[in-house]
Amino acid sequence: MTARTIMVQGTASSVGKSLLVTGLCRLFRRAGLRVLPFKAQNMALNSAVGADGGEIGRAQAIQAEAAGAAPCADMNPVLLKPEGEARSQVVVLGRPIGSLGAREYHDRKPELRAVVRESLARLRARSDVVVIEGAGSPAEVNLRDRDIVNMDVAHAAGAPVLLDGDIDRGGVFAAFVGTLELLEPADRARVAAFVVNKFRGDRKLLEPGLEFLAGRTGVPVLGVLPFLRGLRIADEDSVSLDDRGHGRRAGPGELDVAAVRFPRISNHDDLAPLEQEPGVNVRFVEAPDQLDASLRAARGLRAPAAPAISTREAAYERLADAALEHLDWTLLTRLVGLEWPRPAPWSVP
Repeated sequence: MTARTIMVQGTASSVGKSLLVTGLCRLFRRAGLRVLPFKAQNMALNSAVGADGGEIGRAQAIQAEAAGAAPCADMNPVLLKPEGEARSQVVVLGRPIGSLGAREYHDRKPELRAVVRESLARLRARSDVVVIEGAGSPAEVNLRDRDIVNMDVAHAAGAPVLLDGDIDRGGVFAAFVGTLELLEPADRARVAAFVVNKFRGDRKLLEPGLEFLAGRTGVPVLGVLPFLRGLRIADEDSVSLDDRGHGRRAGPGELDVAAVRFPRISNHDDLAPLEQEPGVNVRFVEAPDQLDASLRAARGLRAPAAPAISTREAAYERLADAALEHLDWTLLTRLVGLEWPRPAPWSVP
């Protein structure tokens, strides 16, 4: 049987798509389903090596772990590793094929589209559900005819799309409505539900906005996910550094760590365990005069593997519990097209 699919797209980059996919992977696994993650094209310098030896985006390796599956190149068939303002190393099915400029890369989209289709087909042949992640926003009108990661994949997979928006940054209702307005009718019809992400506050105060959104667009709200702190899961790329430790200096008795933020920083998430240590302040700096710290790091420090794994496992369960508690389970199962019992919440060992 060919696996069912569901896709998470976003109103913008860094709205929480990767974490939502991670949570859904763990939730479906908890429900007893064979689940696999998929992202057709990823642009990130944080990468991981799959069980098949292929290089993929770090986020897809994390999602595979949450799903209880071995990561492989098919989960992220196209990985772009930026080398300059308009040039990237292109990794296809886990192997680098060269360094391409933006136009050169876009000229190769037809052949890469075929690679994406084949990878997705292989994943669907060995699972019950494939949870697909988009990239950036599907409403980038200048890229529509060259899309191989958002609506192009949704149509090929027959996947209902959850449109994810970050309310913490503000403007989420405009982002939802504006995204739908810019989509072509066939693409708009793929959007099955909204997910409001990173919410802090009283849900009752949000209700009028949710009612307006559903009434204005005719698209239901699947749920409102809370802002979760301290997940200790690797970030996909350096966009997340904009929210981490830029200005705060260490307080009395704290160890002050200054990490150099290079323009195309790689594997910066190696410092994440250090950021979680009590009494340690990690800040990412861009100028020499900001390097007056107790410890300076040019790339990162590694934590022991066993504690990192157990910490990630707890994060996966927290993400799954958030989805279980705050998403409409009946609507979610209907969108996936499979019926299975609602799993129990996580029990802390």
